[in-house]
Amino acid sequence: MSPDTGADDAIRTNLAAVSDRIDAACAAAGRDREEVRLLLATKTVDPDRVRVAIEAGAGLVGENRVQEVRPKFEALRDLEYERHFIGHLQSNKINALVPYVSCIQSLDRLSLAKKLQARLEREGETREVLLQVNTSGEDSKFGLAPDALKGFMRELSRFDALEVRGLMTIGLFTDDVELARPSLRRLRELSDEVAHLNLDRVEMQELSMGMSGDLEVAIAEGSTIVRVGSAVFGGRPTAAT
Repeated sequence: MSPDTGADDAIRTNLAAVSDRIDAACAAAGRDREEVRLLLATKTVDPDRVRVAIEAGAGLVGENRVQEVRPKFEALRDLEYERHFIGHLQSNKINALVPYVSCIQSLDRLSLAKKLQARLEREGETREVLLQVNTSGEDSKFGLAPDALKGFMRELSRFDALEVRGLMTIGLFTDDVELARPSLRRLRELSDEVAHLNLDRVEMQELSMGMSGDLEVAIAEGSTIVRVGSAVFGGRPTAAT
């Protein structure tokens, strides 16, 4: 067995294990398994390794870095899969990103929304977006403050090129997953509050929350997209983080 074959088998085994975790978490929460999608977080993962996971059945991939999006698209263009952007987006990277993704999960400021709207208007296109909310209150994280979300949504509903599909958050960084639960639950509560506003072009279909360490808690709290990288591909090299 070649080293590459062993590494490929590990990805397939890990992917199956994560799928089993999602199955079990849905069963424990009394949820339909079809309600929860696995997104592969592929930051720093080379295209050949991503290919193994897609060919093993993964259909949704998320990139954190704009500079990785096009090269991976080109390398994997023969495959059918959905591409999202899940990292912090700088306004000057919009043009480089938009052609390659169907959804931007990290919209968190009005200036970015305006530039996205202008870019899409010029091309007669639309894109799905999720709003990133900092539900844990940690200074190290991007995202809207929870109390700013409703006002932001009212502004965003005027932008006809942006199709709001839900919310995204990163749970509290902690080794105790139960300590992350309130920050994940808060996103679900905010989703309910926004839904009651009945805004044009705003739908609360998706809750993107939960990663390798806390996906069970996130699913229990209503996640519809769990973003998993290390549990499938292994830890990232320290120099690349």
